[in-house]
Amino acid sequence: MEFCPKCGAMMLPSDGVLKCNTCGYSDKLEDNNEYEVSREIKAEETVKMLGEDVNVGPETNETCPECGHDKATYKLLQTRSADEAPTRIFTCTKCKHTWRAYD
Repeated sequence: MEFCPKCGAMMLPSDGVLKCNTCGYSDKLEDNNEYEVSREIKAEETVKMLGEDVNVGPETNETCPECGHDKATYKLLQTRSADEAPTRIFTCTKCKHTWRAYD
């Protein structure tokens, strides 16, 4: 298997040359190398756009200081030194207000 020196994509044999389908680079196919393509794999989109209204992350019972709603999603971030507790970042599931809490 050969890879394109310009873009790093896999080069495929075609009419006696190795050709990169990404950037178009081509190189002479050497006689001592044997190449066989068994099947072509189509690229699939793996990133799914969820939109802004989708609540991602764990949900907890926490009262929003803005609207008083009692449900929020949260995430933990290490904002201070490693020997201190992480900071909890809450997002209200109703009004999307974000606030933080320290231990």
